[in-house]
Amino acid sequence: MEAAAISGSGSILLSMHGSSSNKKSAFPRRQLSIGGPQFVQWRYMGFSRIKFNCNGLCSSSLVNSNLPSRRHKLKTDGKKSESRLIISLVQSIRSLSSDRWLSLNRQRSLKSLRSSIILLQIKYWKEKIFHSFPLLLSRLAFGVMLALSVSVGVNKSPAWALNEENLLFLEAWRTVDRAYYDKSFNGQSWFRYREQALRSEPMNTREETYMAIKKMLATLDDPFTRFLEPERFRSLQSGTQGTLTGVGLSIGYPTRLDGSGIVVISATPGGPAKKAGILPGDVILSIDGKSTEDMDIYDAAERLQGPEGSSVEMDIRTASENKHISLMRAKVTLNPVNSVICDVASMGNNDSKIGYIRLATFNQNASGAVKEAIEKLRGDNVKAFILDLRDNSGGLFPEGIEIAKIWLQKGVIVYICDSRGVRDIYDTDGNDAIAVSEPLAVLVNKGTASASEILAGALKDNKRAVIFGEPTFGKGKIQSVFELSDGSGLAVTVARYQTPSHTDIDKVGVIPDHPLPASFPSDKEGICDCLKNPALCNLDSTKLFSR
Repeated sequence: MEAAAISGSGSILLSMHGSSSNKKSAFPRRQLSIGGPQFVQWRYMGFSRIKFNCNGLCSSSLVNSNLPSRRHKLKTDGKKSESRLIISLVQSIRSLSSDRWLSLNRQRSLKSLRSSIILLQIKYWKEKIFHSFPLLLSRLAFGVMLALSVSVGVNKSPAWALNEENLLFLEAWRTVDRAYYDKSFNGQSWFRYREQALRSEPMNTREETYMAIKKMLATLDDPFTRFLEPERFRSLQSGTQGTLTGVGLSIGYPTRLDGSGIVVISATPGGPAKKAGILPGDVILSIDGKSTEDMDIYDAAERLQGPEGSSVEMDIRTASENKHISLMRAKVTLNPVNSVICDVASMGNNDSKIGYIRLATFNQNASGAVKEAIEKLRGDNVKAFILDLRDNSGGLFPEGIEIAKIWLQKGVIVYICDSRGVRDIYDTDGNDAIAVSEPLAVLVNKGTASASEILAGALKDNKRAVIFGEPTFGKGKIQSVFELSDGSGLAVTVARYQTPSHTDIDKVGVIPDHPLPASFPSDKEGICDCLKNPALCNLDSTKLFSR
């Protein structure tokens, strides 16, 4: 059997085919229109009619002509849809087919009729869904738009509005997100931390916002990535520009795992700390009575700085004793370069004059000052150079690169790496080189750090210089300083580096080619005396420019 499809006008074309050869058993083709006044009658095996009368209110009945006393009415209360009418017809046929008065053939015919109407119902719903699909789709689209509208409304609600303090926190978060060298962010979801902090961290005042930023940076477990309040940021800027008011100390964290306190990296020549005898490697235990055990290096630096003429009290642990020192703050001029000609005729005619250059820091004037010193010494006919990087705690990374280019004809200066490996290479083609042929010795110690280590490593691995002294500080990471919109700043570790031979010096340092004797002097006059008479300082002069 087969039921035809529903036409576009709402009429149902019903076609039923019986398998019997009896002409009476065959259903004639009829059209059933649902939706308007209609009367349709079938005559089949004693059933006089199947009657549908639909005009607003639908009713139908199936009458057995042979059993006029048994009338089967369809339950059709109120307005009926086409589907409901078909369902009622099926139920009525099912009820009639169970009548014990019907013959077996008539029961089979009713079952056949019921099956045909069920197929008709299936076809009807298929067509109904097909024609209703555009409406369903439009309703679905409307529902999605409504959901999005509700979502946008929630996100723009006053409870989630970002205030000025939130925006400052987000500025700091984005700075670290872009610049920090470890893109795993110490194994945490950096985006998730931002969302949680905006929900849970109080940021109603500037102090609370600063505390939230510090707490965020602490999750990186990187002591060199730090927040700088506006005063500290200005102080750091003045230090890289060449002047500072304080005691003249460069400080850092101990490189040993069991170390505590603040370690002295170097003391500025002519500064109060240098005059008081403070040496690289000494540990500052307290500043003005406050312990440095858990003190931030930027907090310590701020405490050491202050108005010119004011005093600061410190407890110092040296290699042999603990002592208390009182220093008077002064304006320290960070002159990056001092130079002198050492006349050492006893070392041979070819090396009768050695140019000594002491590089104290890598501020914005450093590379220009080194070039001037080289040209001046060359004018006095020097035949070799000594570059002293002892107690140079570093400074501006670009200045270290530029000074390396002065001495190198070609080659890699440093590899810049992040958590995924090498991401950049700094090298030179010789265009900026002015001193590539003269013998060169470089002096280092444990106060040689950061940019100084980059320079020493580049000169050593390119076989341009012989390195003398002791292993350097071992700071193999590079920081950049970023200013925030309110005048505060962030010092962010932007990379770690490797020397041209792919040596990672972090917490290891640059290993020198030869040690320096313990009696080797630190001032330029004493160095010249030592070079003239090596026996005074136990120096083996034959190794000075040889590997």
